[in-house]
Amino acid sequence: MMKNRKRVFLMIGIFVALGLIYIGILQFKISQYSHKEAPKNVDYLIVLGARVKGNVPSLAFASRINAAAEYLKNNKDTFVIASGGKGPGEDISEAESIRRELIKQGINANRMILEDQSTDTYENINFSKKLIPDAAAHGLVVTNTFHLYRAVSIARDYGLDVQGLSAETPWSAVGKSYSREYL
Repeated sequence: MMKNRKRVFLMIGIFVALGLIYIGILQFKISQYSHKEAPKNVDYLIVLGARVKGNVPSLAFASRINAAAEYLKNNKDTFVIASGGKGPGEDISEAESIRRELIKQGINANRMILEDQSTDTYENINFSKKLIPDAAAHGLVVTNTFHLYRAVSIARDYGLDVQGLSAETPWSAVGKSYSREYL
């Protein structure tokens, strides 16, 4: 009985140690990507959607939109793909929310392409890729710090030449967002 108990504790200890190593490596990669400076004058941005509460972007989503607006103001030849469908509790698509908020911040609607069918990050990237003109070679994926490593990795898996543009993660969303990302 005592031997079995020791084995169980040993196995639990091994799983906990492996889990901590996994989280440590993942956090290192997330941190690496979120601190890179975005190159100037890329051809396009893909702004990844997130939760819209009725017509209002969540705090994390608003942070993505604000980062994109700032970049677009400073890089006049870059166009933006607003990516995200309409989920439960959302009165408008995430793409439409991006469009509205960017217009409020002075970005011309002529610089925007809407992708409003996606339901997750894989679809965001895949559906957005189909909207990128052939002449557009280099881009940025715009998302929150916790999500940037995974989003850029997915985009590269789809054959896109992209880097990341990091948007701050609001403190109120840190725990939930990072926990979900680790899983």
